[in-house]
Amino acid sequence: MMTQSPPRRVRITSPRTSVRRSNSVVVAHEINEQTLLGEVYMRSLVRSQLRLAVVVLTILGLFVAGLPLAFHFAPSLAEIEVMGIPVPWLVLGFVVYPAFVSMGWVYVRHAERNEARFAELAEVPPDSIGLPSRK
Repeated sequence: MMTQSPPRRVRITSPRTSVRRSNSVVVAHEINEQTLLGEVYMRSLVRSQLRLAVVVLTILGLFVAGLPLAFHFAPSLAEIEVMGIPVPWLVLGFVVYPAFVSMGWVYVRHAERNEARFAELAEVPPDSIGLPSRK
């Protein structure tokens, strides 16, 4: 009787072992490990969000600061009444607050877009950074 030995194991490896991983995996790893490069990526996100906030606040500030100046330099506007209500009150009630709401809406849309672009760069699922998934 001859006993056969089991076949010898052969290790199979890919010839492409030195292929670099995708950039997005590297970015996500850099951010998770809090390396200097990851810090640069996070700083760029924070900087873009800060720039957006400054732009929106500047527009609103100029608009709101411009109203008293307009009524100061054109006092006849302050004396006009519509249905017994002075125009400055109408402007405050029906122009300023809707402007605040609309600029808030614009800010949120642009902030979400900044975060989505950052998530694409790092290939992080949008749900993991608090963004609603858009299908």
